[in-house]
Amino acid sequence: MTHLPDSVADLSDDDLLAAYTDGAEGTADGGWLRVNFVSSLDGSATAAGQSGSLGGPDDLRVFDLLRRVADVVLVAAGTVRDEGYGPMLLHDVDVAWRREHGLSDHPVFAIVTGSLGLDPASRVFTEAPVRPLVLTATSADPERRRALEVVADVVSCGADTVDPVLVRAALVERGLGRVHCEGGPSFLGALVAADLVDELCLSIDPSLEGGAGGRIVRGSSPGLRSMRLAHVLRGAGDVLLTRYVRAR
Repeated sequence: MTHLPDSVADLSDDDLLAAYTDGAEGTADGGWLRVNFVSSLDGSATAAGQSGSLGGPDDLRVFDLLRRVADVVLVAAGTVRDEGYGPMLLHDVDVAWRREHGLSDHPVFAIVTGSLGLDPASRVFTEAPVRPLVLTATSADPERRRALEVVADVVSCGADTVDPVLVRAALVERGLGRVHCEGGPSFLGALVAADLVDELCLSIDPSLEGGAGGRIVRGSSPGLRSMRLAHVLRGAGDVLLTRYVRAR
């Protein structure tokens, strides 16, 4: 007999939020770093070159809810460019929920870039509802830094490269403890290697990409990072929405 997990369609937003926030606390530094990804059955993080081609409407619903409860949305610059990010603007219903729960209208958008290869004239900055953060290395080009400082708070998190440990510390120090990270694969690899991931939300699309796409994570790690399954939900089209938290 086949036993299917609960359907996302049968759950209210409050039910989903309860499922995704249960146990999201208790780290030594007061932060909680959640990573959110989607992949095909055979492990591809993209289809036709973009992650947005995977997952479907229920994955998108959960994606929006995870942003709703975040203090900061953390993304590497390559993903910002590749996925065509705009300003970090939430939907009206999410803004209303945040106001009811004593949060700012929108989370801070924090972008990780060692080279400062970002356009200050991008909508990411010019239409931002909250001044973004740019997390970079001290050695980054000073002219680019000065240009970005006009539209964002630029913070050094390492000398020659961006240190993910310092990234997390910089966010927590600013009161941005609930971190929602959306990639990309190289940055996730750095977070895993530094043992900074408290939670992984992974939507599994029932498709086979056939090897054209890359994995959700790149890079090497000195050891396995044990996670435990918190829940599995079933989305439209047999998408599985899984949540894993750090095993303690």
